[in-house]
Amino acid sequence: MKSQDIRNTFLNFFQEKKHSIVPSAPMVLKNDPTLMFVNSGMAPFKEYFLGNAEPKNNRISDSQKCLRVSGKHNDLEEVGYDTYHHTLFEMLGNWSFGDYFKKEAVAWAWELLTEVYGIDKNILYVTVFEGSEDADQLPMDQEAYDFWKALIPEDRILMGNKKDNFWEMGEQGPCGPCSEIHVDIRSEEEKAKVDGKSLVNMDHPQVVEIWNLVFMQYNRKANGSLENLPDKHIDTGMGFERLCMVLQGVQSNYDTDVFTPIIREIEAITNKNYGNDDKVDIAIRVISDHVRAVAFSIADGQLPSNTGAGYVIRRILRRAVRYGFTFLDKKEPFIYRLVDVLVKKMGTAFPELKEQKHLIENVIKEEEVSFLRTLDQGLLLLDRIISDSDSKEISGEKVFELKDTYGFPEDLTDLILREKGYTYNNEEFLLRLKEQQERGKQASQLKSDDWTILHQDEVEEFIGYDTLEAHVKITRYRKVVSKKDGEMYQLVFNITPFYAEGGGQVGDKGYLEGQHGDVVYILNTKKENNLIIHFAKNLPKHTDEVLKAVVDAKQRYRTECNHTATHLLHQALREVLGTHVEQKGSAVHSKHLRFDFSHFSKLSIDELRDVENFVNSRIEGKLPLVEHRSVPKEQAIADGAMSLFGEKYGDSVRTIRFGQSIELCGGTHVKNTGDIWHFKIVSEGAVAAGIRRIEAITNDAVKDFYFENNRAYFEMKDLLNNAKKPVKALQNLQEENSDLKKQIENLLKDKAKNIKGDLKSEITEINGVQFLARKVDLDASGIKDLCFELGSQFDNLFLLFGSENNGKAILSCYISKELVASKDLNAGTIVRELGKHIQGGGGGQPFFATAGGKNPDGIDKAVNAAKSYIE
Repeated sequence: MKSQDIRNTFLNFFQEKKHSIVPSAPMVLKNDPTLMFVNSGMAPFKEYFLGNAEPKNNRISDSQKCLRVSGKHNDLEEVGYDTYHHTLFEMLGNWSFGDYFKKEAVAWAWELLTEVYGIDKNILYVTVFEGSEDADQLPMDQEAYDFWKALIPEDRILMGNKKDNFWEMGEQGPCGPCSEIHVDIRSEEEKAKVDGKSLVNMDHPQVVEIWNLVFMQYNRKANGSLENLPDKHIDTGMGFERLCMVLQGVQSNYDTDVFTPIIREIEAITNKNYGNDDKVDIAIRVISDHVRAVAFSIADGQLPSNTGAGYVIRRILRRAVRYGFTFLDKKEPFIYRLVDVLVKKMGTAFPELKEQKHLIENVIKEEEVSFLRTLDQGLLLLDRIISDSDSKEISGEKVFELKDTYGFPEDLTDLILREKGYTYNNEEFLLRLKEQQERGKQASQLKSDDWTILHQDEVEEFIGYDTLEAHVKITRYRKVVSKKDGEMYQLVFNITPFYAEGGGQVGDKGYLEGQHGDVVYILNTKKENNLIIHFAKNLPKHTDEVLKAVVDAKQRYRTECNHTATHLLHQALREVLGTHVEQKGSAVHSKHLRFDFSHFSKLSIDELRDVENFVNSRIEGKLPLVEHRSVPKEQAIADGAMSLFGEKYGDSVRTIRFGQSIELCGGTHVKNTGDIWHFKIVSEGAVAAGIRRIEAITNDAVKDFYFENNRAYFEMKDLLNNAKKPVKALQNLQEENSDLKKQIENLLKDKAKNIKGDLKSEITEINGVQFLARKVDLDASGIKDLCFELGSQFDNLFLLFGSENNGKAILSCYISKELVASKDLNAGTIVRELGKHIQGGGGGQPFFATAGGKNPDGIDKAVNAAKSYIE
């Protein structure tokens, strides 16, 4: 059975069981501060488990894209070394929100696996939670055991401990016992030697878990205690790739048709064969897995970057590059060429891959080029570290610096060192790495109390499109503590005029006023698992009374100007540059806006002017806002509304129209484009391959911009003695400056010639070497010219010159190439050692190198020490 048929069979089975089949949610999470990526099938449905939203159907099924590369669930370093772990994987799942429970979940799982897919019952094992004797005092899951006993012999039902058979969302939240289904695909000969039940949950590559049935029936509170959930839920997840391995009769996920087309392409590109060499096989598995993770992340809107989720994606891609570099001898970009095969294989099930194919290829290629440059730089730095070392063991501190500062991976460092007969202090390296990780954990650590519920049945509603003030009740609150923000309170209201951060727009600020005049300032507003969270440094004095909630009107208005301008800018870019332009991200603040979009080249001055003029013509046109708040998504798209990639839309959407610009958007906007006053682009540049970024301002910020520029203009005129044509006056100054520079250069050359004549007579022969070391009154460029001129006239020449410039010391060392070969001298090594006298360092080539330092008083010592290298 092909993988496409396996996926469709699963979804069709649960559709017949009255489940709604929903598309995979974007893999990159935007409204859950506890996760960067969807790491399990249930993550997109957390709001239903938490009781913060009601699903349209209590039975749901899907195939969800998941990524496990950070936090608690981190499989990255295992990927490639075994045959069943992945970064990106598909999770086939079915969910019940307060509907069916254990009986149906168990029966349907068994029916699908054994009757529909036809898996031999005799190769399956199931696990049941055995109970715990710790503080939770949880009983054995006898109910699940009894359901399984009716389907499978009891010797195939195994007791599982709390680690393996009690699933928890996190330190707090819904949780419950689970039953795992494991499959034993070993040969009959192997089964005869070792009983399969002894290999369950022992990381055996052919005895693996394929399906986990989680029975959500408890809630973990902040103090660690458990309470019963008001409704019981089912959350199941089956590894698609592992299921394909079983049904296609192979011994590895990488031997299924999910991966074989990618592996064949890697073989063709690299001229390496899969299956002949362990190191090559690991590298091919790493690359075939990682290209999927990176491609899907980019398709879902997350580009590689230096922070957050973007850093994780960059790290995955760089791991793939270095495996290709080290074990497949690929020193040029090639991973981007695998995207075409991936799209052909998975583009039908995940159309976002097709839609973003060219962007994915361009981004991956540019990232490869960049990292290969980093590897080249790292190799040079490593050579320098080796040449400077007095020992065959390199310090772990240096290896950590290569990794942390230059991005050079420690495993590649280790490989190169061993090839050269060196090692490094691994304990020292690990200590530095642990210190860094601990700092990162402490910075991001967040502790939260349980919610204090004041009004259980209140339905929160955002009313901020229509008003900036409202009388509200606090329905729940909790205290949170983080190293970054300290102690804060999170408040939820029954209704709120505060806009929660989303769609690129910042959250509102403002205040709450109590009936007795006390005021609490709202510092930010965010959305978390369908709750609108208001952040404050303290609680109102009376949390049970009706409070007046007021949004900062000036900040909201400025933000609305900028948000509306992004819509007009999007339209302008498509009009001026072409319809290939798509929004790839935005950030809308009260003071400025940022807009990322797909385009292949830098915008010319004329194009930028045309874009600016287009937006400002729409502002001058005073186009009214036309808003529809509840439109079926299909109808909105048919009417021409543009949707943004990577965004998760419901069945019902909100559309925003200004003239011919119409988009799906949940943000806030001005009532009329005339309110924006004016639009000004302040910068344009590249973000990644095929992605450009425009930063712009509107309204008050534009007024400030023109005011500051006007002031700078008059200050410049004043410096130019109020010249009537200041630009012409500046050009004249530049020309005069250029002429003066040329005169100075000529004078310095003449000076160098005069010095050269004097220095020739000072050169002495020592042990067959023409030697000169002294302090000279020239700059670095003049000294270099002097060295090479003397070098062309003297054989076996050794020069060491010192000079002082602007309070800094410079050393320059020249050694004739014949001396470098015959005497084993190295100018780079020598200036690094002599540089200690001037409290500096440097390097260069064996025949010419320089060093700089902050202690000019040490020049004479360095000059005097130079003779020791040839005596």
